[in-house]
Amino acid sequence: MIKEKAQILDQEGIRRSLTRIAHEIIERNKGTGNLALIGIRRRGVPLAERLAAKIKEIEGRSVPVGILDITLYRDDLTTLAHQPLVRSTEISFPVSGKKIVLVDDVIYTGRTIRAALDAIIDLGRPKVIQLATLIDRGHRELPIRADYIGKNVPTSRKESILVLLQEIDQKDSVLIYEPAGKTDKPTGDAILGQLIK
Repeated sequence: MIKEKAQILDQEGIRRSLTRIAHEIIERNKGTGNLALIGIRRRGVPLAERLAAKIKEIEGRSVPVGILDITLYRDDLTTLAHQPLVRSTEISFPVSGKKIVLVDDVIYTGRTIRAALDAIIDLGRPKVIQLATLIDRGHRELPIRADYIGKNVPTSRKESILVLLQEIDQKDSVLIYEPAGKTDKPTGDAILGQLIK
């Protein structure tokens, strides 16, 4: 069973966070020249697409969006399923020389981002790589930090964060929850199934 503790962001809170991040990206990079966004599968992708739409709304210029699968770059690959599900990386632009903003939903230990950095560097040599995340929950195990953060959420290691997005989950919400009883953390889809019952 999953015990929901609190809603951290609702639909409007997510919208406001992404609007602020979009403005910060534009300001820090002095516009959109040579800029590209890359979303980490799975929920980093719709977040990157929303940020790109917001940047276009503000600046009147489109920025390319890529999709990154990091499955084979993970340092816990052997502890995942016997045959991990590998999805495609879809980046239709050269990364070399670009200002890349990597987008994910939650930053935790930093290991996902380390894997993403390895995957991007294998594709080329960007001018700079920045990181945007909707939620920073702390507990870093690697010296990695986000450049753009929607919301800092101090958590205990027992707690987890669940980001729900309309494009995948048919609703926008960020929840904090705690597994009740079992120590093994269930998968995101299992958590979602229990929370929306």
